[in-house]
Amino acid sequence: MEYVKLGRTGLDVSRICLGCMSYGDPGKGAHAWSLSEEDSRPFIRRAVELGINFFDTANVYSAGSSEEIVGRALKDFARRDEIVLATKVHNRMHEGPNGAGLSRKAILSEIDKSLKRLGTDYVDLYQIHRFDRHTPIEETLEALNDVVRAGKARYIGASSMYAWQFMKMLATSEKHGWARFVTMQNYLNLLYREEEREMLPLCLSEGIGLMPWSPLARGRLTREWGTSTSRSETDEFGRTLYANSEAADRKVVEAVGEIAAKRGVPRAQVALAWVLQKPMTTPIVGATKPHHLDDAVAALQLRLNAEEVAALEAPYIPHPVTGFS
Repeated sequence: MEYVKLGRTGLDVSRICLGCMSYGDPGKGAHAWSLSEEDSRPFIRRAVELGINFFDTANVYSAGSSEEIVGRALKDFARRDEIVLATKVHNRMHEGPNGAGLSRKAILSEIDKSLKRLGTDYVDLYQIHRFDRHTPIEETLEALNDVVRAGKARYIGASSMYAWQFMKMLATSEKHGWARFVTMQNYLNLLYREEEREMLPLCLSEGIGLMPWSPLARGRLTREWGTSTSRSETDEFGRTLYANSEAADRKVVEAVGEIAAKRGVPRAQVALAWVLQKPMTTPIVGATKPHHLDDAVAALQLRLNAEEVAALEAPYIPHPVTGFS
C-alpha cells in the first residue's frame, strides 16, 4: 500500500479509500445492491489487511446503518489511532423541518448522532455532502469550526459543488480564521471529466486533497458496453449521471478494454490507474466482490504511458454538469 499526505495536512492516508455506501442494513432503507452487516465485514477486514486505513461513509447511507456497520467492524479489525474515518452531513435524515441541510442545528445534531453510530469520540474527516443553497455559508462554516474546536472532528471536507461556491467557502473560512476545508470529494472518472476544467486546478492551487467518488463510473468502465448488473438496473441516481453522450462514452469504455487486454489486466485497474495519476488524489472505491479490493490495490502499480492516456482521453466530449444534487 502507498500512503500520502491528505492535501496539505500532516495526515497520512492510503492511496485507496474504501467507500462504504454499499454496506447497510436491508431493513433500514439500504439499496438493492447493499450488503448486510454479515456480508460487509469481510470487505472491511480485507481492506485493513491490504493496508487501507481510509474509510468513507455518510449519515444518510442506509439511514445511518452504514456508520453502525463500519464502526463495529473497524473496532474489531483495527486500532482507532491507525484508522482515518470520514463521514458526511447534509442529506435528509428525518422528515419535517430541519431534517436536512447544513444549518447550525443540523450540523451540531448530526455530528453527535454519527459519532454514536460509529462508536467513536471523533471522526478524522467531517464532510459536507453537498452545498446548501438555503443556509448562509457563514452559519455552516462557523458550525463546522465549532465541531473541530470541540474535538469531534480533526479536519473538515467538502463534496460536489461548483468551483466558485467552494472558493467562496474557502475565502470565508480564511477571513474569519475558521477551520478550512482540506479535501474535495468530487465526481471524476474517464466518463465524466468536467471537474478538470475548474475544480481540479482550484484544489491543486489551494492544496486541497482530492477524493474522487465513482472513479469506475459505477462499474461502467469495468465491463463491456451494454452489459448490466443488479446495481445498474436499480441505481436511480446512477442513471442521472450517465443519461447523455452514450456514443462517446462507449468509445471510452472500448478504449479501456483495449488497453486492459494489451496489458493483461482487468479493466478496473486501467480505469483506476488513470484517476490515480492525478496529483493529490485518493479515489474512493466501493467493494462488494472480493476482486474489487485486489484490483484497486493492484492499480497502484500500473503506470499508464502517454500514448495510453491519450487513447483513453481522446474519445471524451463535454458532458452536462451533474452530480451536484
